[in-house]
Amino acid sequence: MVRPALSGAFKAVGIGAPAKKNRAEDRSELFDEKFLKTLEHLHMVSRKVFAGNLRAERRTRKVGSGIEFADHRTYSRGDDFRYIDWNLYGRLDKLLLRLFEEEEDLSIYILVDVSDSMSIGSPLPKLHYAMQVGAALTYVGLANLDRVAIIPFAGKLVDRMPPARGKNRIFRVFEFLRNCDIGGKTELAECMKTFVTQNKRRGLAVLISDFYDPDGFEQGLNTLRYNKFEPFVLQVYDKREAEPNLHGDLSLVDCETGDTKDVTISKSLLEAYTREHEKYCKELEAYCTKYAMPFFRTHTSIPFDELVLKIFRSGGFLR
Repeated sequence: MVRPALSGAFKAVGIGAPAKKNRAEDRSELFDEKFLKTLEHLHMVSRKVFAGNLRAERRTRKVGSGIEFADHRTYSRGDDFRYIDWNLYGRLDKLLLRLFEEEEDLSIYILVDVSDSMSIGSPLPKLHYAMQVGAALTYVGLANLDRVAIIPFAGKLVDRMPPARGKNRIFRVFEFLRNCDIGGKTELAECMKTFVTQNKRRGLAVLISDFYDPDGFEQGLNTLRYNKFEPFVLQVYDKREAEPNLHGDLSLVDCETGDTKDVTISKSLLEAYTREHEKYCKELEAYCTKYAMPFFRTHTSIPFDELVLKIFRSGGFLR
């Protein structure tokens, strides 16, 4: 679905200029000592959730692997004779294979939108908020010994931090996010096509974005679904985008394309814009619900740790 005028208006209404590219110092205060302490608290909370029934979802029964016996199944031609339960064969005269529980590695991909539209927002730019949320989810994944990769994107995949595990790697994550290139247009469909081509190991794809793409969100999300990834959608927006406080004759500039539009802002126009913004966000939410993709929508005024706790309690991220 193409929405050029609508998505362009979102970006134009945002107040403030796009962040300059490659300005690592602009992100130098994102991951301070207080942030690290908050991450450790989130990890402790996640362990309580993870220790419950959700952990069982990651356990699979495989022949001759793992250490915890789970069940039997009937022997089939080609199965390994070493895992036949000969004791049962002596009693039942049936060839049965022993199955064991094995906890699977979970691959987590944190995909962060670093396009120019993400540079707008208050009290934090959406980009900084998205990076903090991404870092928090990464830390919990690393601490749970999952394989976590971080992949920024805009008009293309900007860079990537290769999969890692172990929470001591979080400092590499901070450094990577502080220094990754930012800026450009949002092209979700092309980026997700490249992503699935480059990553053959399926897993959880956490997509953090404002989703202000003129070509819509459907094709990008469908690319993840059709290639057996599990999309996890986090929409980040700024309150001034949803309910702008503007009036008079203005020239609005699309912060990604540079296109300008002269408009006369009236109360009725602002009300119409607010309705369209909400309609677009509801379409994204409805689409995710239809295809059973976890969806969370947040504005940057909500503390990032509150959002992460909400995600944990929903059971969508911890598997």
